[in-house]
Amino acid sequence: MSRAFIVRPEAEDDLADARRWYENRRASLGDEFIEPVDVAFDRIQRMPRVPAEKYRNVRRVLLKRFPYAVFYHLDDDQITVLAVYHASRDPRGWQSRVPDDQP
Repeated sequence: MSRAFIVRPEAEDDLADARRWYENRRASLGDEFIEPVDVAFDRIQRMPRVPAEKYRNVRRVLLKRFPYAVFYHLDDDQITVLAVYHASRDPRGWQSRVPDDQP
């Protein structure tokens, strides 16, 4: 079953901020950061149910090499990326993005 793949604006902002931070550390490191994000997005689309639910029906995929995770919600017809979040940050930041109608 093919589901729509939606990246919420907040998650796009997360990506842009992290890419910019890494690019400021070293030229092309921002592009290197995006590569495992693309791999994670592909994995999520191919096998969305593999990662266990972490919080209120939200699942997590860890990135290779970088200390970030992709948090997403899965329902019958779409996958919604809620956050691309640094693993050391307070999880309440991404948890606040979970829709209220999630158990």
